[in-house]
Amino acid sequence: MNADEAVTAASAGSAPRSEGWDARRALVVYESLWGNTERVARAIARELELRMTVVIENAETAPTVLDGFDLVIAGGPTHAFSMSRASTRQSAVLNNAAPRVVDRGLREWLDRVLPVPRPIAAAAFDTRVDSPRLPGSAAKAARHELRSRGFDVRARARTFRVHGYEGPLLDGELDGAAEWVRELLREIPPPAPAASHEHRADR
Repeated sequence: MNADEAVTAASAGSAPRSEGWDARRALVVYESLWGNTERVARAIARELELRMTVVIENAETAPTVLDGFDLVIAGGPTHAFSMSRASTRQSAVLNNAAPRVVDRGLREWLDRVLPVPRPIAAAAFDTRVDSPRLPGSAAKAARHELRSRGFDVRARARTFRVHGYEGPLLDGELDGAAEWVRELLREIPPPAPAASHEHRADR
């Protein structure tokens, strides 16, 4: 268990749960090449675990049947103005010393996600280099894909900034991730108790 996981486990065991989201399940899915997006995802998961049960998964292994969750948050790096693709990930390895080629990124995971039978709350985030500030957003593209599969994406997307390709994240961005989660849970109404369902996370 790494340090992030240890903090997450401690939070889950002792933190009070907020009314409305108690006993709900959230899924956090991330794509990360240098680890910056993963760190944001884990900060998001830690904050969510103060309020509900959380599953955090890399896009390479994340489930594609999501009707067992009450909230889905998905994030990845912005490459060439949108979500990464196989060619941009390969370029990141060859030209920018990314540690490895990611086989299934956020784009490919979303392509495999099955439409949901009921509106499930969802939100998207991305990471982008702080300078130069280029247009485009992986989060906005992911939000569009989630909407097309029946998710409720009323919550705004969020960008977290990094120094260069490798990072690190700008100071305060992990605190910003926690604040974003608190804003999301204020904006999104919790599922009605009557809309209970069997929790599944089929792969």
